[in-house]
Amino acid sequence: MAVTEPATTALSGAHEGILRRQSLRESAARTYARSLPIVPVRARGLTIEGADGRRYLDCLSGAGTLALGHNHPVVLEAIRKVLDSGAPLQVLDLATPVKDAFTTELFATLPRQLADTARIQFCGPAGTDAVEAALTLVRTATGRTGMLAFTGAYHGMTAGALAVSGGARDVRVTRLPYPHNYRCPYGVGGERGAELAARWTENLLDDPKSGVPAPAGMILEPVQGEGGVHPAPDAWMRRMREITASRSIPLIADEVQTGVGRTGTFWAVEHSGVVPDVMVLSKAIGGSLPLAVIVYRDGLDTWKPGAHAGTFRGNQLAMAAGAATLAHVRENRLADRAAVLGARMLGQLQGLAAEHPCVGDVRGRGLMIGVELVDPEREDLGSGDPPPPDPALAAVVQQECLRRGLIVELGGRHSSVVRLLPPLTLTDEQAVAVLDRLADAVAAAARAPHPRADPEAGARHRAGTGPAH
Repeated sequence: MAVTEPATTALSGAHEGILRRQSLRESAARTYARSLPIVPVRARGLTIEGADGRRYLDCLSGAGTLALGHNHPVVLEAIRKVLDSGAPLQVLDLATPVKDAFTTELFATLPRQLADTARIQFCGPAGTDAVEAALTLVRTATGRTGMLAFTGAYHGMTAGALAVSGGARDVRVTRLPYPHNYRCPYGVGGERGAELAARWTENLLDDPKSGVPAPAGMILEPVQGEGGVHPAPDAWMRRMREITASRSIPLIADEVQTGVGRTGTFWAVEHSGVVPDVMVLSKAIGGSLPLAVIVYRDGLDTWKPGAHAGTFRGNQLAMAAGAATLAHVRENRLADRAAVLGARMLGQLQGLAAEHPCVGDVRGRGLMIGVELVDPEREDLGSGDPPPPDPALAAVVQQECLRRGLIVELGGRHSSVVRLLPPLTLTDEQAVAVLDRLADAVAAAARAPHPRADPEAGARHRAGTGPAH
């Protein structure tokens, strides 16, 4: 302790200065740093230690990047092995033993019908670049330009990815309704709401007067994450697969945040048994380091050399860390663990909703969980609709969580959904601690006076969620 205490004291003293210099030097577009004013200096598993000496339970996990939590031993060992070997760290798209091992491990986890004939494209290091690659791929293969995308979607911050994200305006993108149980656009929810959404999609494509030309592809998230943690019903997913397959429309599944065991299966499409034509993968596949790929059926592989490239697509450390992560999740059945623990946590959060009217809805799949905060005082009792979202209350809950040493993210259309993305290594004891701190935070926020719901404030916050991809 005598060796580390002076350094700790010095860091604690520098904490405020680091935050002040960040606010002066970094752009107005920074996001997480605004609501999470901490200076991480050490981390292991679920826990982050700040420069001020405080410890936090991290349920943000790098926006879902850290499947095994911070600095997992198998990840560190894989990175050290590459560093000690003298291997090159960046090789563009050249073949290497590290890359071969990563690709082999990745293909072993894919849905069998896709893996048997799959091709892989290594992209730039962010998920948004992989989305761009997927859009280029299907447009090249079909010779068409239009895309089908869904309300509430989030696919990244580059031009094409933004175009297919919810709220964007692009004449080449047709918006389709994504099924919601809590705020169903048709006012019915459940299986009936999902069926109506599917029928609308089918009718739009088949009606010669709909104004929608044959699209190059459909892109969807099996669980909308940034959009507020909305799991797609399995039956609806199968309908989307049937609709696209029968019309020769490639189906793109964006598994950037849902992949690698997060939702209780290795890939979220496995819940429904759907095999997409293209899968967009990033975040956890790099084992905490930047890596993004698309995998797709070989019949789409018609683009020319250089049609999609990127200088940093040969990150050997990320491939080594990613292969180690994929293998650890697979060998230790962590997806199954996420399914069991996630269901238990959802059940306990339902009890929180019963105690607090401001908790409008609890939803999720596996360890991808959302708690929607609402303003029950503004409920229109005659309408039958849920109370309006309360982004101001959600922001207070997030800050109350931080005061209790719990890091959570906000999402949803109005940033009124508290999101939990803990690592798949979460223990039973840690899950209890997370839920206890969240429950205390909700109770404290419900008691405290705060500005009432401001949808415009939520929209302003929502516009800054870009770093997630």
